[in-house]
Amino acid sequence: MHMVAFYNPSPNGGIERTGRTADITAPSARYPFEVTLHQGAIEAIFLDSMRELGLEVDRPIIPTALELSHDENELRDPQSYPVKVTLKHLDFGSEGQDDTEIVYAKFVVGADGAHSWVRKTLGIIMDGEQTDYIWGVVDLIPSTNFPDIRNRCAIHSSNGSCMIIPREGDKVRLYIQLSDKDVVVDKATGRVDKEKTKVGPEELLEVARKSFSPFTIEKAGEIDWWTIYLIGQRVAQKFSVHERVFIAGDACHTHSPKAGQGMNASMNDTHNLIWKMTYVLRGWADISLLRTYEFERRKYAQDLIAFDKKFSALFSGKPRTEECQDGVSHEAFLEAFQTFGAFSCGIGIHYSPSSIPSMPNITELKHQSLTSHQTVGMRILPHVFVRAADARPFEIQDLLPANTKWKLVVFVGDIGPGKIKQIERVAKLADDLGKSTGLLKRYEDGVFEILTICATVKECLNYTDLPEVLRPHWSRVLLDDVDMFGRTGGKGYDIYGVDPSQGAIIVVRPDGYVGTVTPLEGVKDLETYFDTFLIRTL
Repeated sequence: MHMVAFYNPSPNGGIERTGRTADITAPSARYPFEVTLHQGAIEAIFLDSMRELGLEVDRPIIPTALELSHDENELRDPQSYPVKVTLKHLDFGSEGQDDTEIVYAKFVVGADGAHSWVRKTLGIIMDGEQTDYIWGVVDLIPSTNFPDIRNRCAIHSSNGSCMIIPREGDKVRLYIQLSDKDVVVDKATGRVDKEKTKVGPEELLEVARKSFSPFTIEKAGEIDWWTIYLIGQRVAQKFSVHERVFIAGDACHTHSPKAGQGMNASMNDTHNLIWKMTYVLRGWADISLLRTYEFERRKYAQDLIAFDKKFSALFSGKPRTEECQDGVSHEAFLEAFQTFGAFSCGIGIHYSPSSIPSMPNITELKHQSLTSHQTVGMRILPHVFVRAADARPFEIQDLLPANTKWKLVVFVGDIGPGKIKQIERVAKLADDLGKSTGLLKRYEDGVFEILTICATVKECLNYTDLPEVLRPHWSRVLLDDVDMFGRTGGKGYDIYGVDPSQGAIIVVRPDGYVGTVTPLEGVKDLETYFDTFLIRTL
């Protein structure tokens, strides 16, 4: 989806288009569009990837009991198995066949949805509320004269609101606002009672027809899928118990689906958690590192709910008309859409420093001024640099994969001919990094990768001019220069706000977010930073 269109009530009745804009408005977006792909296809990507590693998801199995040890020594030992989970195999139906399995685990992650069994078993409370906003969803192939059916659309009509999300092929998804008289809500569960509610897919489509007027919309074939839901906006009071049992995704935050944050936020939860858990399991980091999961992701979830409350209220509110001057104006909705653009596409996620004594601070702002345009705690900005060895252009994000390694992106400045002072600073940095007891030697081998970026044009530098520590492989030296045809690259130091006469070291976490920044003389600061959570081998 490259474009979004806005429709509002027309003075002549029905709706009219009041604007179009870019779907992704964040200026630092490497891919300034959204991709819609149904959840089954995304799950298949994960399942296929697991299968290549010899892993399968076991089905159909449900947990029936979860017990967590209270022994402090056992809980602090990352190699212990303090969690006991009882599983029931639903496909073991024959007489005399034991359908129960006991698993002793080091860690358990409950990614089991909004009605999470793990969360309820642990007694974790969800803070928040159920809104009065009721929506229906329909997936179908439409037959319509609506001109923006293949764009993301926000429709405010006097009949209610509607959102269009173009899907794969000719399919679209319609989010259709309903009134409380259309549905019956089970007061005990807070969910729509579908047995008592007389609204089905045909009724949803009839509501859409009224909202689309004067345009027409019909189904071309069968309706693929539909549902009705109330918007609940809640955040779990905690995301883990003793850093041994965790919850992630809808299990710890629920909100409206219209901003596309359900599965996206959930995958970011576990992406944040799993590199930390990997470090603990491998013996590379202290178990206290796992405390940063709740600290970072719960704050994000709270921000997400605050955004969702405003966005849902604007989307579900009555539109401004001559008769309803207090309604939502097109300008107010557009402003909110653009303001939250970076947040809703994930680029605006910002992890803050921790001041909790028992928690390692993996976001350190001490030298933030050295990278004035690259915010510590946010993901590394995209930009094209040229490889020094062969002048091939590369997008820096492609060179910083989530492979469990910390990346030291060293902006060494201009070390071309005559830059004696800067060359000496870089040589000193290499000596400090390469000491037998230095940063690169004091932790488990393979924790760090170095990527060096020079503010020197390709005609004036060989990659072999760098000290060996800063060129661990011929492919790891980049230049802030344009490619051979002048079509891409250049001005990278400006993009990150790095002074070429000073340089800087940007530390990129295994999940792609910037952990800290130091000057070239800041190796001691790096050692202090990593000593708070990495386990030393020297």
